[in-house]
Amino acid sequence: MAHVPQIKIPATYMRGGTSKGVFFSLQDLPEAAQVPGPARDALMLRVIGSPDPYDKQIDGMGGASSSTSKSVIVSKSIKAGHDVDYLFGQVAIDKPFVDWSGNCGNLSAAVGSFAIGSGLVDASRIPANGVAVVRIWQANIGKTIIAHVPITDGAVQETGDFELDGVTFPAAEVQLEFMEPAAEEEGSAGSMFPTGNLVDDLEVPGVGTFKATLINAGIPTIFLNAKDLGYTGTELQGQINGDAKALAMFETIRAYGALRMGLIKDVAEAAQRQHTPKVAFVAAPADYTASSGKQVKATDIDLLVRALSMGKLHHAMMGTAAVAIGTAAAICGTLVNQAAGGGARTAVRFGHPSGTLRVGAEARQVNGEWTVKKAIMSRSARVLMEGWVRVPGDSF
Repeated sequence: MAHVPQIKIPATYMRGGTSKGVFFSLQDLPEAAQVPGPARDALMLRVIGSPDPYDKQIDGMGGASSSTSKSVIVSKSIKAGHDVDYLFGQVAIDKPFVDWSGNCGNLSAAVGSFAIGSGLVDASRIPANGVAVVRIWQANIGKTIIAHVPITDGAVQETGDFELDGVTFPAAEVQLEFMEPAAEEEGSAGSMFPTGNLVDDLEVPGVGTFKATLINAGIPTIFLNAKDLGYTGTELQGQINGDAKALAMFETIRAYGALRMGLIKDVAEAAQRQHTPKVAFVAAPADYTASSGKQVKATDIDLLVRALSMGKLHHAMMGTAAVAIGTAAAICGTLVNQAAGGGARTAVRFGHPSGTLRVGAEARQVNGEWTVKKAIMSRSARVLMEGWVRVPGDSF
């Protein structure tokens, strides 16, 4: 019997924010995978180790969670005024599916560092010491991200004393600016609020009718009130992810929310769009114990938020969902703004399962439409391993 040998592909394994993923330079991919299509999807699935009916991704680089089942492709930008193009793939764990419909805000923090280290940013733009400003074109959603990457002795500085809840060790701070983050999703006509309302009555057959804020900012997100779902907003992963009935309820809500937002034309399509939209529930501040054992005081936060990604409660908060939270908090009348106490605000600190996070955004109305010039937050990033990934030569 003939055996197909493995091939090796240059790759870097990186942490960005509270996520991890395998990063590739576009030109390093096999020719068939340098363009969108089945070959690229098959390669990403095999690299990460999906589909895996055991939900462990033992035979790949994935870490068996939505936060660690990710791939990134970076190339020199073809977009004027940008340094690099950044394409993100959310790889399903148990299905043969890669979702290219949205961004990963956490891994966005690693794109600038990877681009500099891979020689994709013009050397003249990198100071000997200081901060390199990397202009990133987020190709999934057609938006600009500006990463402020610390540089020491001409190289990316990765170590430092910046602490991020959900990440065990401190590192160097990377500030991210998500420019005009209202997502221009198909069917939404580019509107931040695709239904035209700050709060809707979302009817979910077989589940109920819920007050909901449906927003396209950072990533399409469905915000609900925790109390309407029977929750307090202080829940940790085990309380949600161990409840199959609750997960099924959230997936049904997500499907009907996607339909209401114009992201899909039939609820059945939601299964092929697992990465977006996200579902999150909010509540007023309350004391709770984070998953690390850290005590979070109600007086230290503006509101509580819990969010689901790829069918499970996230262990911290997706970066793109944080943009949605900051944007919605800045707009009086949304459920997020109400949970934070109402009133005008340009920044919010919210409690999530791993601790707290601060995100800033300034919103205003222009010709009756809400707009946000940018949302700002700080993350950190670090190279974990670099070299090559290996996959069987007949994988794609």
